[in-house]
Amino acid sequence: MNNSDFIPFKPLNYSENETHTWSAVNYEFMNKRRSVREFSDRPVHKSVIENILKAAATAPSGANQQPWTFCAISNPKIKSEIRKAAEEEEFENYHGRMSERWVKELEKFGTDHIKPFLEIAPWLIVVFKQTYGLENGKKQQHYYVNESVGLATGMLISAIHHAGLVALTHTPSPLSFLSKILKRPENEKPFLLIPIGYPKKDVAVPNIKRKALNNVSVWFE
Repeated sequence: MNNSDFIPFKPLNYSENETHTWSAVNYEFMNKRRSVREFSDRPVHKSVIENILKAAATAPSGANQQPWTFCAISNPKIKSEIRKAAEEEEFENYHGRMSERWVKELEKFGTDHIKPFLEIAPWLIVVFKQTYGLENGKKQQHYYVNESVGLATGMLISAIHHAGLVALTHTPSPLSFLSKILKRPENEKPFLLIPIGYPKKDVAVPNIKRKALNNVSVWFE
C-alpha cells in the first residue's frame, strides 16, 4: 500500500467525561427533531442550503464513490410542477395502490394526497442515487449505492435540524416524475424528496412516542 495515499487523522481527543457529555447532549438535541408538514414561506438563504448539502456529502460511501446528487430547488415554477405531479401519484396511492390498513394507519397523521408544502417550503431537496458513475462518457461501477445514499440522507436530515430548520421525508411513490421534471441523466434515480424551511407559526405535530432503547437494541457484552 502506498503511504502517500494517506494523510494523518486528527481525532477530537475528548476526555471520557466530554465523550459522555457530548453523546448525551446530541441525543437530547436530536430527540427534538420532528417531521413537519406545515411550512412558513420565510426565505432560507442559499448559503445555508449549501452548508447543509456539504455536510450531507461528508457521508461514507462504498469505495468513496459518493453516488449521490442533491438537487436544490427554490424556483416557484419547478416547485409547482413537482407538486402537481406528486399529488397525481399520491391520489393514486390513497385511492387504490395502498392497502386499506396502510391508509387507516395514516389517518392519525391527518395526511392525504394534497401537498401544499411542496410549494410553500422555500426549498425542496431531491436526493438522487447514481446507479453507476459517468466519467468521460464511460460507465463507472458504484458499490453499495442504496446504503451510501441512505447514510448521506440521514446526515442531510441531521444537518437540517442543526441549522434550526425543519424537513419532511416525502416519498410519493413512484418518484420517476422527478427525473423528468429535473431532466436528470439516466444513471440517476430519485431516492427522496425533502421540503426544507422554517415551520409555520404555532404548527402542531402528531403526539408520537419513540420506541425505548431496549425495544430497538440488542446487547452482547
